[in-house]
Amino acid sequence: MSHDDVAGQVRAAAGGDQAAWDALVRRYARLVWAVARGFRLGEADAADVSQATWLRLVENLGQLRNPASVGAWLATTARREALALLRSRREVPMPESATPEPVDDTQPAPWQRLVAEETDAELWHAFRGLPARCQELLRLLVLEPTQSYAVAAAALSVPIGSLGPTRARCLAALRASLGEPGPRQRTKEERADV
Repeated sequence: MSHDDVAGQVRAAAGGDQAAWDALVRRYARLVWAVARGFRLGEADAADVSQATWLRLVENLGQLRNPASVGAWLATTARREALALLRSRREVPMPESATPEPVDDTQPAPWQRLVAEETDAELWHAFRGLPARCQELLRLLVLEPTQSYAVAAAALSVPIGSLGPTRARCLAALRASLGEPGPRQRTKEERADV
């Protein structure tokens, strides 16, 4: 499902379209569940976290800044709900016979992989929407950074001095298509201080 399709489903669900809501739940239920279970919650607690996460989405559906990133929003909200549940349980003393499960800090939590996959898909969708010239330039300078500017300039048949500004414009276009703000422009006084 494309970036625009997800945003359309969110808007439709916010407008009361039950089919759109059902599609969102089908698409992201596993993600929410994986985040909750990633905190080593039992099934009942994971179900509570999941339910609370979906409730938060219902409460905020019409106010999401970037509806196409609803998956990341759900993952973050599920994480917060799981942490809130765990914090509320800290007051309950653990029996001496209970030993906590060892935690493998070298591996990412299961929900982090799902969020990364969704973010990657969103990025590649935006990348494919760039003009072919920008895609080629970014492949040479960003995706294959071992290439020198001289090699990239020769491959693109452009002067070396134009690569940096062109790369900046292409990255700005990519950021804009992802809905991310670009770097803040420095004022004349700030440039003079450099």
